[in-house]
Amino acid sequence: MTMPRLTTNGAAETEAVGEAIGSQLRVGDLVVLSGDLGAGKTTFTKGLARALGVEQRVTSPTFTIVQEYDGRLPVAHVDVYRLERIQELYDFGFEELLEDRVTVVEWGEAIALVLPRDRVNVRIELDETDGDDDRRRLEIGAHGPSWDTRRAHLDAALARFGAA
Repeated sequence: MTMPRLTTNGAAETEAVGEAIGSQLRVGDLVVLSGDLGAGKTTFTKGLARALGVEQRVTSPTFTIVQEYDGRLPVAHVDVYRLERIQELYDFGFEELLEDRVTVVEWGEAIALVLPRDRVNVRIELDETDGDDDRRRLEIGAHGPSWDTRRAHLDAALARFGAA
């Protein structure tokens, strides 16, 4: 299955893509973000959280590892960049986070082998062609049994962004 690819021009559009994906999420869903430092992972998460009814300010959990937010659906925003061992995931109760909220993991490629297969992967890359440092390329892939039946709805939510 091909991964939809799209381009955003500025933070507001990156947030809007996050919001479109967030509109399709339910309790227990996992979104795994990857990409370069400063590519827009937290910006994307702001839109996703807004779609889930989070009114708090969403910030990067780089130093806290986990930020939790209340909304229509609760959100756990996890940053594994600073983890030195996979065991640290289990030490802070990562598996429990996956049970009763939407979980977003930044730098998820570092722990991909221990993550559930059922998830949405989002790769965000800087696209500085033509000297534009606000442009981002996003690749989005939904995997696993729960997404087999919801994939068409996700694709429809992303269609307005010209996902190809």
